[in-house]
Amino acid sequence: MDSIKSQISAIDPLANEPTEVNSEEALARMLTGPRVFSDSHPTAGVVSLADRRRRKVRIAGGLLLGAAAVTAGVLVAANFGPLTTAPAPAVTVNSTEATPTPSASTTPTPTPTATPSPTPTVAAPVTTPPAVPTVPAAAPTLAPTQPPVAIPQRFTFPDGHLSFALPDGWSVKTEQGPYATEADKAASTIARVLDNAGTELAVIFNGNYGDGTAGLVDRTILDRAVVPGVRDNSGELVEFGFSSNQSQYIPYEGPPYEGMPSPRTGPVEGPPTYIMDVRKSSELKAGISSSGTNQVRVPNGIMSAYVQFDSTKNPAFATPEAAKAWMNTTQYAQLKSLLLSLSYE
Repeated sequence: MDSIKSQISAIDPLANEPTEVNSEEALARMLTGPRVFSDSHPTAGVVSLADRRRRKVRIAGGLLLGAAAVTAGVLVAANFGPLTTAPAPAVTVNSTEATPTPSASTTPTPTPTATPSPTPTVAAPVTTPPAVPTVPAAAPTLAPTQPPVAIPQRFTFPDGHLSFALPDGWSVKTEQGPYATEADKAASTIARVLDNAGTELAVIFNGNYGDGTAGLVDRTILDRAVVPGVRDNSGELVEFGFSSNQSQYIPYEGPPYEGMPSPRTGPVEGPPTYIMDVRKSSELKAGISSSGTNQVRVPNGIMSAYVQFDSTKNPAFATPEAAKAWMNTTQYAQLKSLLLSLSYE
């Protein structure tokens, strides 16, 4: 039995192959040099020659498949080189392996053809533009902050009818005004307006009393504007005015008498008088006319309002040019605004 096993093992191509298999040599040996043997044992225990040939063909096919797989792997690995901007050229590989020729009696297993991997198409590299430095958005330009405008405080007379606006920091000092009867006393008030230094600049009166005198003047109007908040009881407009008044001689129209000087006409010698007040439009005429009055009749009596010039200065302005220059000052603007703000309700 051991001798039979030894003989069978001797014809097994796998058992007789060296550790390092040369596929070409093994294939040539199997196809061209079959071994024939005989023994005295029954043939039932021996594999036929045809079976051995078919077995050799299968083994050879397996070896070819393995070799083809290795070759294909080498080709694929060779194509995966470093990426460049242009596609790598195709590589043609010529196989040097001999193609086995099967015998006429045996149907060989077709040799598989290795399909080379397609040459990978390398996409053109994406060029990233250089980073543009981010410029911070310019902060919105804001209008220069204006100092807060002080809302003028408003003074109202005790009975609630007459009122006016005061510049910021100015104040009012009140006192009892003139009256004819006790019934008129409570409604007669004088409001003296003081600036932030405590200097009296304007006088406003409201009550049921009025008096005054008038003369002839040559009036030069320097500024005038309608006071929207006050109307005379007659319906006539009331105006703010700043004027220069030169007194005139009043012509004597009576009969002459003994010792009477010769009548004189024309301007009175002396400086003009400057008046800044509120009066009816008919009382504010340019040229030679009556000096008139600044008393305005309102429902609760009389209203008069005027600027109090420094009594130590006569005239208040040395020259007409000095008066016109004062009109460009802040104090003039404040006083004008105060008189224009008068309102009767």
